[in-house]
Amino acid sequence: MCLPCCIRAAKQVLMHISGIDHVVIKVADLERSIDFYCEVLGCTLDWRRDEIGLVHLRVGTAFIDLLASEPLPPEAVRNMDHLCLTIPDFDAEQARQHLLDHGVAVGAAAMRYGASGWGQSLYVTDPDGNGLELRG
Repeated sequence: MCLPCCIRAAKQVLMHISGIDHVVIKVADLERSIDFYCEVLGCTLDWRRDEIGLVHLRVGTAFIDLLASEPLPPEAVRNMDHLCLTIPDFDAEQARQHLLDHGVAVGAAAMRYGASGWGQSLYVTDPDGNGLELRG
């Protein structure tokens, strides 16, 4: 732990974050994105709210919310680099082949560090160009 982190950790904290409830991703084609997240990545549709162009996809104890939006121009600045999703019993080569079978470009498998320590992962992008890391 770095020194500034130790100092911050020593202070009294009034709020303790215990996890991530949901992430909202803007998508240009809601149906295409539902297919990608559910059919390719295995999320499940929890609640569809067509009146506001939003769907809640279940990912373990959290949601990925897809929000229908105008497509971003190619030069648009994105605030999020990627979202990392954990996969139990992750087999990088099997996951790679599954993604390729669905026409998804896949980066090289590598050992990367995250909240659960070191683990093998793959980088992909969703149909709207949002970065995803799939990790064991």
